[in-house]
Amino acid sequence: MKLLGRLASINVRKVMWTAAQLDLDLEREDWGPGFRSPKEPEYLALNPNGLIPVLIDGDFVLWESNSICRYLAGKFGATTLLPTEPQSRARVEQWMDWQGGELNNSWRVAFMALLRGQPATPEAIEASVTNWNRHMTLLDAQLARTGAYVTGDDFTLADVVLGLSAQRWKNAPITRAELPAVDAWLQRLSTRPGFADYVGNGMA
Repeated sequence: MKLLGRLASINVRKVMWTAAQLDLDLEREDWGPGFRSPKEPEYLALNPNGLIPVLIDGDFVLWESNSICRYLAGKFGATTLLPTEPQSRARVEQWMDWQGGELNNSWRVAFMALLRGQPATPEAIEASVTNWNRHMTLLDAQLARTGAYVTGDDFTLADVVLGLSAQRWKNAPITRAELPAVDAWLQRLSTRPGFADYVGNGMA
């Protein structure tokens, strides 16, 4: 089993952190800026979107990082990370989908301008920061309700994907809202296997 993608990618790191929770020695091969281009025909044959990461498991190929995390949890029977009971699983997947859609879209303009140097007006950056903080406040309220992890007492894949997103928010050069539940949750996450390597490693 092999993962294609450079470690600087937050989407690669969420898969690698999932693998760490599973005590899985997942081989990784560098692709992306500074390494081999995912626009090469060899890579596009695996993922026509030309994005990282891609998981190769024998003759099975899978792209989309959240789907890869779900696949690994299912393959190795990690029912705490991804429950089999329909309502519990739906809660985890709801927050994973929220991360991949709503939360990611909120920070895109500010992050790409401030950390990746893409052009954007000050007004657009300010609006994105405001939206980013608003979405993180929603997460803070959820964590205040559960008092532990995103969906309740157990650490799940929702914590994996949102933990990386929250760390990005903490590292970004922006004015942040005061979110005590998020801060306490990140402290809890810091004790998990692989956190230092894939979340708290200074990479945004």
